[in-house]
Amino acid sequence: MPEDQAQDTQVHGHCDARFTAVRQAFEENFRERGELGAAVAVTVGGETVVDLWCGWADPARTRPWERDTLVNVWSTSKGPVALCAHILADRGLLDLDAPVADYWPEFAAAGKDKVLVRHLLSHRAGLSGLREPHSLEQLCDWELTTTRLAATQPWWEPGTRSGYHALTYGFLVGEVVRRVSGLLPGAFLEREVTGPLGIDFRIGLPETETGRAAELDRPPAATRSEQAAIFGQLPPAVIATVANPAVDAREANTPEWRAAEIPAANGHGTARAVAALYGVFAGRGTYGGRRILSPEAAERVREGQGRCRDLVLGAALAAETEIGLGLWLSGPNGSYGPNPRAFGHDGFGGSCGLADPEAGVSLGYVMNRMGPHIADDPRKTALVNALYRAL
Repeated sequence: MPEDQAQDTQVHGHCDARFTAVRQAFEENFRERGELGAAVAVTVGGETVVDLWCGWADPARTRPWERDTLVNVWSTSKGPVALCAHILADRGLLDLDAPVADYWPEFAAAGKDKVLVRHLLSHRAGLSGLREPHSLEQLCDWELTTTRLAATQPWWEPGTRSGYHALTYGFLVGEVVRRVSGLLPGAFLEREVTGPLGIDFRIGLPETETGRAAELDRPPAATRSEQAAIFGQLPPAVIATVANPAVDAREANTPEWRAAEIPAANGHGTARAVAALYGVFAGRGTYGGRRILSPEAAERVREGQGRCRDLVLGAALAAETEIGLGLWLSGPNGSYGPNPRAFGHDGFGGSCGLADPEAGVSLGYVMNRMGPHIADDPRKTALVNALYRAL
């Protein structure tokens, strides 16, 4: 076997014997599912039982994936953002049933005075995308983006249905976090969670850490004519969500994207870090011997807000789904394992964070070769299925 191929499939790290099935599924992702570089971690009862990495940190295969390689995990970042809001709610500083405008007065514009904080967390605010053109450069401007969101009109009646807020979620929830705490969500998360627990995860990557960042890779995009045909069939709210602005691996590899505060989509971390953050939920609020949330607050995170066909992702998902207060429920679809009350979040292209309090288990999976799936990437599904076979 050529040296570069041997490196490509050489798995590093440790895996408890009980979870050999997870290691085997991880190896199969490289042999059979086109993996480039990736890592997976599992915790049980707050203890790390799987911590594996393999492959390459760049498409040119010049940098091996290391133990401390960071990668953009896209919407898997939304779990940590939700955690910030729940910490504030747990302390009595934020009422999830209060109007958003109680904390962010400008938000009451355009008929949004009755939108509740829980509507932001559950993707029911009707603000999945902006109505006016918004560039990537403008998306990196926190004040401009939140000002436009405060002024805009919802695409549907808030509170009635979920519609995935792909990029706006982090600005909406994050601005409430900022108004209450005085800190942007990245700084709040670092002060309250990742700093004290030593978790290697950041929202907005400092320049000093970019040398550890993996380069995302994605198959060739659709041609302009193909995109036009696709977008011509989509409702305006969906187009605003996925294409205003349109972002992909190319944009996410830029210094501007990495450095910005885009909480819904530009969290950078290791699989170990993702497993630890979702481990807070799996541990019913406790991780690493430190209580982050009360048991009641941790339970509230998975309070279902109603099963429905998502207004944005409905055409891309095979069935109805249900979102809790910040994370998706496994439900009858089994997206996060056979326990319907397990929950988690997938990231664009394949990454995943999973929490199952009943089993006391969390999982983090990160990778740099993005797949075409909105959710339930086959590589993630193989790892989740292997984890539950081992339990």
